[in-house]
This record gives sequence, C-alpha cells and structure tokens, in this order.
Amino acid sequence: MVEYASLIMFLAVFVLLLAGYPVALTLGGTALIAAAIGVVTGTFEPSFLMATPNRLFGIMSNQTLMAVPLFVLMGVILEKSRIAEKLLSAMSGLFGQFPGGLGIAVTLVGMLMAASTGIVGATVVTMGLMALPSMLKANYNPSLATGTICATGTLGQIIPPSIALVLLGDVLSNAYQQAQLNQGIFNPKTVSVGDLFAGAIIPGLILVALYLVYIVVVATLRPDLAPPAKQQEPVSIIEVISSIAPPIALIVAVLGSILTGLATPTEAAAVGAMGALAIALSTRTLNRKQMLESCDSTLKTTAMVFFILVGASIFSLVFRGFGGEDMVRELFSHLGGVVQATIVVMVVIFLLGFILDFIEITFVVVPIVGPVLLAMGLDPIWLGVMIAINLQTSFLTPPFGFALFYLRGVVPEGVTTIHIYKGVIPFIFLQLLMLVILALEPRLATWLPSWLAAL
Repeated sequence: MVEYASLIMFLAVFVLLLAGYPVALTLGGTALIAAAIGVVTGTFEPSFLMATPNRLFGIMSNQTLMAVPLFVLMGVILEKSRIAEKLLSAMSGLFGQFPGGLGIAVTLVGMLMAASTGIVGATVVTMGLMALPSMLKANYNPSLATGTICATGTLGQIIPPSIALVLLGDVLSNAYQQAQLNQGIFNPKTVSVGDLFAGAIIPGLILVALYLVYIVVVATLRPDLAPPAKQQEPVSIIEVISSIAPPIALIVAVLGSILTGLATPTEAAAVGAMGALAIALSTRTLNRKQMLESCDSTLKTTAMVFFILVGASIFSLVFRGFGGEDMVRELFSHLGGVVQATIVVMVVIFLLGFILDFIEITFVVVPIVGPVLLAMGLDPIWLGVMIAINLQTSFLTPPFGFALFYLRGVVPEGVTTIHIYKGVIPFIFLQLLMLVILALEPRLATWLPSWLAAL
C-alpha cells in the first residue's frame, strides 16, 4: 500500500477538485495531510518538508514569474481600451465583402489579440460580444461563427506572449535541470521562457493558417454558410493601418526585445504593460474607473497563480517524498520507449484539460512527468510547445472546454450550446493535426530558437 501512496494522493486531489474545492488549498492540504499520515506510520521522511521554505522563497524571488502580473496587466488594459473593436471594424471592412470574409477577419483579429493579450477568456468573450452579432446578421451559420470565435480565442494559449508559455517555460526549465542532475550532469543546460516563445511562433502561425484555409474552403464549397456581409462598407488603407499599427508595434516591442536578447521576458513584460497603457491613454479609451478595474483584475489573477504555485510546490515535494517520481519513471520504462510514454502523457494532459485549468496542469502534472520525459531525450522546447497546443485543444473540447463556457455566457438568443459544440469540432481536428505535424517535424518548434541562439 505504501508504494501507491503517491498515486492515492493524486487521485484524492482529482476527486476534491471535482467536488469544487479551491485548487491551491486542495493541493497543499492533501499533500500535508498525506505527509502527516506518512510520518505517523513511518512511511514518509519528514526531512523532505524541510525544503519547503527554500521552495517558497524561490517562488517569490523568481524573476521569470514576475512577468506574469505585467503580462496580465497588459492584456487587461488592451481589453478595456477597445483595440479589438477597432481592429475588427477595419478587418471586417477589408474582407467582409467576400464569402467567408468575416470569418477571416475574426481569425486575424483573434491572432493579433492573442499576440497582444495572451488571455484566452478575455479574447473569447470580447470577440463573442463584438463579432458574433455581425456574423449572425450576415447570415453566417451559427456553428461556423461560434466555432471560429472559440478557436481563435484560444490562440492566446500558444501565440507569444502567452501566460501559459511563461508558466510552462519556468516549470520546464526546472524539470530540464532536474532531469540532467538525475543523469549526473552537474552543470546543466537551461531553457528559458524566451526559447519557448521562439519555439511557439512557427507552430502558432501554421495553426492560424490551417484555420484560414478551413474557413476559405467552407466558404468556397458552401457559400451559404459564410456569405459576404451585404451592408459592409469598405475601409481605406489608412484606416486599416491606423487600427493595426498599435497592436503590431506592441507585439514587435515585446517579442522583438525578447527574441533579439535585448530584454528578458520580465523586462519585455514591463515594456508591454507600459506600451498598452500608452496606447489606451493616447486613444482616450481608458478612464480612471477602468484603470482601477484593470489593476484589481491583475491583482486577483496574480494572487491566484502564485497561491496555486505554492500549493503545487508542496504537493510535488510530498509526491516525490513518497517515491512518486520513481513510480512514474518505472511506469514509463514499461511502456516500450519514449514515443509511447509521450503519447500517454499527451492523452492524460488532454483528458485533464476537460476539467482542470492550464495553470493546475502546468504546476501539478508537468513537474511530475517533465523530468522523466526529458531524461528520455526529448527536447524541452518541443515538449513545451506540444503541451501548450494540447492544452489549447482541451480548451475547445466538449462538454467541459473552458472556451465553450466563456462564449456560452455571451451568445445572443437563438444560438444554442449544440451550435457551439458542432462548430468547434472541425477546429479540434485541425489542432490535433497540428500536434501530429509537430510530432513528425519537431524542427518547426526547435529551428527558430536554435537559429536565434547561433546569432
């Protein structure tokens, strides 16, 4: 029974989360209760808990994690500054007169918003409120319209500067170093959040291209599902440029400074937050009340992330103390190789994504399986991008996909849950196709980081 203590811990957390208990308290509380029982029964070495203060201090002093509140603030300010509304108006005027044009406009705006905000919920809700009524008014099929909005809204999971990539980058960096130390390499290599950002750019753009191809094909074969907007007024090039220029400049400033090595992700996040504030103030779309709401939202999100991280850190420590990492390593060794082990992990993450947020999966599952997979020879950047796309897919999958819930709360009357479910299915297959493409051609994720490192 002792050898299954770590597995029982994991199942207990799973059950308690389904029962609705807070994530951070569930992780930390379950771990401490299991440790107490282990100490009493002599099955857990209490010295493991002595590492807790150092771990918590490491979390609070982590320079990379300081980027989280800054990126969140950047995204929230942009959301409230009506940048997306101007972008959508310009793109709709540019493409709306063509079959499928509104779908193309929504996809492109969703891509730009993902690269500007990195927050899935905000993008889905914003696009649902602004774009969906226009698409329905143009007689778009409700399933195609809702599926397009949900899918493009989740691009914030994979296109930098994604909050998910920031968290994944920090966790994978620790896992990579742990894997090398376990192999006797005492001068381990590191992987940074910037490396993960660079690795995600090409797969993210390919995924956007797959979305666009699908919309064009549907509009060509079934123009009645995505007709042109009859009353759409064309816009001038100057209007398009003036709408696109601010977010493009912000993206270049943030990603460009990271990829060229001019700034760390934390420094670039500070640039992004200030840039978003400057854009909002220059367009006079942010008042004092909205600024206070932005700060309040940032504070709540940051507190949630760090509280979960503290609980997850205690959980992973106790999990390792019960021999959980050895159990996972032994399990993977019986699967027949690294390919089979990777497939199992991806399936588990995909299924967990139905009911858990990406933050919990990143902080609980990745630290457990990451060191084992990386010790088997997987590239950490490739693994991180695969996990990010996998989590993005789980955001869309019925019946528990978070993006579906976000959109369901803002759809107009006449649009049903079945419409949303049917609409996302083709995009789920496109994302699974992207996973297969990336699995067959890992250089799509590893080439750009390697090229930048060689400069």
